Amino acid sequence: MFFASTAIRRSSVLQRAALLALLGLAAPLCLAASNASAGDGAALRGMLLGILSYVRWPREPQTLELCVLGESEYADDLLRRGSLLQASGRRVEVRRARVDDSGLGQRCNVLYLGRLDAEQRQRAFADIAGHPVLSLSEDDPDCSVGSVFCLDLGAAPPSFAVNLDSVARSGVRVHPSVLSLGRRRGAP
Repeated sequence: MFFASTAIRRSSVLQRAALLALLGLAAPLCLAASNASAGDGAALRGMLLGILSYVRWPREPQTLELCVLGESEYADDLLRRGSLLQASGRRVEVRRARVDDSGLGQRCNVLYLGRLDAEQRQRAFADIAGHPVLSLSEDDPDCSVGSVFCLDLGAAPPSFAVNLDSVARSGVRVHPSVLSLGRRRGAP
């Protein structure tokens, strides 16, 4: 009897610890979403830096290269800044790229897709196939076209969806707690 109650108490303590850890991991993303009133650029920066802090590449780059494809309603602020700084101190260099650039997979660690037609999206995803690239999209409400994260910055508060199939194919590791915060689309 004593062993059973000890095991139950231990399990309860572990569950509480896991919940607190999850809340601790969620804090930067929740804070980013609550900053939406500071402007669309601030909401995107906060959400983007929050997501990037929970992503790992097979070989961690000293500087992340974020490439913006297509016209974007929200990424202009990122492009004007030219670079961001993660809480870890790692720089995120932001630049515009062209859809017909066949070297996206070699040059970009993060691919941010604005408004692109279906053929342009397919080409971009074909170019990054086999490379560890995190893809985010601002114009994919169904989150079914290949992006790992689909941002909804027009929502109040801003949110994102996660395409689990794309996570599995991306070549990057995303912390499971972040995956649980997004609306899920497509199981692997």
